[in-house]
Amino acid sequence: MYRAVTLKALREGTDFNDRKALEQVARSATIELIPDGDSILKVLLNGEDVTREIRGPQVSKNVSLVARVPEVRNHLVALQRSMANRGGVVMEGRDIGTVVLPDARYKIFLTASSGERARRRREELRESGADVDLRQVEEEILARDEIDTRRDIDPLKPSLDAKVIDSSTFTAEQVVKMILARVSAR
Repeated sequence: MYRAVTLKALREGTDFNDRKALEQVARSATIELIPDGDSILKVLLNGEDVTREIRGPQVSKNVSLVARVPEVRNHLVALQRSMANRGGVVMEGRDIGTVVLPDARYKIFLTASSGERARRRREELRESGADVDLRQVEEEILARDEIDTRRDIDPLKPSLDAKVIDSSTFTAEQVVKMILARVSAR
């Protein structure tokens, strides 16, 4: 959701230091998450499929600037909680277990080394046609982490009752198995 708002702000030329303007962008955005059949969600922004576009480098570079705005956070947290209240949902995000759904039954906090996260992100970007430098990707990841962990409102951190999984040396399939084993054990 934060990525969709960031994309809208980029398209509209919004100043990322203007909190009121960013709040207006968030409030005027209609964001829908639609199952796409293969366990991936389609992200619609005002009816347009922006699933791939929100993963682009410009959005990644600016999403923390949007996420640090309290008014934007409050609005999007309310939307996320509304979705969760409908039931049968698995949510991912940097603050789901601490802010959005602090009473969730299962909380998993996935992490990986910055180098591994950069490698994965570069592959994702290459699949969408972007040719990016690994070092630059890692620097952007570290910068985003810095902003997110130091923001005044809801800084990034694992919930005290979350299972922290360092996925640096595991495949996606292995991580899924670890999570399912944890859920099955409870």
